[in-house]
Amino acid sequence: MARITLKIRAGAKKTAFAGKLGNVWKLQVAAPPVDGKANEALMKFLAKLAGRPASAVRIVSGFTASMKTVEIDGIDANTLDRAILESHGPETHTGIT
Repeated sequence: MARITLKIRAGAKKTAFAGKLGNVWKLQVAAPPVDGKANEALMKFLAKLAGRPASAVRIVSGFTASMKTVEIDGIDANTLDRAILESHGPETHTGIT
C-alpha cells in the first residue's frame, strides 16, 4: 500500500500534477470543490494512474481540506512516485524562482 500527501487545487483547467513541494505533491483537479466532486475526480485519477480499481483508493485525512492524505492498495510508494513522475513529464525550469 502506498500513502501520498497531496495539496489539491480544485476547479483547474485539467486534472494533472503540478510538481512537488517537499514531500507533498501538488495536484490540480478539474472538478469543482462542490458535493465531493473534486474528491471523486481525484480518486478516479489516482486509480487510473496507479492501474488500480477506484475501490483501492481512499482519502484517509483531509476529506474537506486542500491538504489530503490518500492511500492506494496494491501499489508500493516507489512505483506510485514513478507513475506520478511519468504522468507529470520531464521537469521544466523556467529560470524563475
